Amino acid sequence: MTIEVTNTSGQLVPATEINSLLTFALLELELNPECEVNVSFVDDDYMTELHIKWMDEPGTTDVLSFPMDMPETPGEAVTLGDIVISPVVAAEQAKAQGHSIEHEIYILAVHGLLHIIGYDHADKTEEKVMFDLQEKIVRDWQKGL
Repeated sequence: MTIEVTNTSGQLVPATEINSLLTFALLELELNPECEVNVSFVDDDYMTELHIKWMDEPGTTDVLSFPMDMPETPGEAVTLGDIVISPVVAAEQAKAQGHSIEHEIYILAVHGLLHIIGYDHADKTEEKVMFDLQEKIVRDWQKGL
């Protein structure tokens, strides 16, 4: 399995836990555990640049996903893509939601992975499915720790 975590944000991030969580998530989503995923924690200025460049939206955001390959056959190992997270925005959201920064980062990492494999939240039905699934994956992973 290749889950590479890099941190250029200047913030402390739970890199080891993200690796464990995404390994668990790949198995839960019935993807080959040999699939590659890159997770980058970046500072807010860089996240703002990415958000403007790739989403054509102003300001920063919490997480961006950049899909690469989708398995063509069940069990195929591919490079799924990149997940980029802003720990600064995660901290703000965690405070607003009343949970830990780590929990928010876990949710964002799984959220990014779900986007990579095709989940979306453009309407209320899709949002409920996606958000329930990301919460379930994080909750089930935490039970196994």
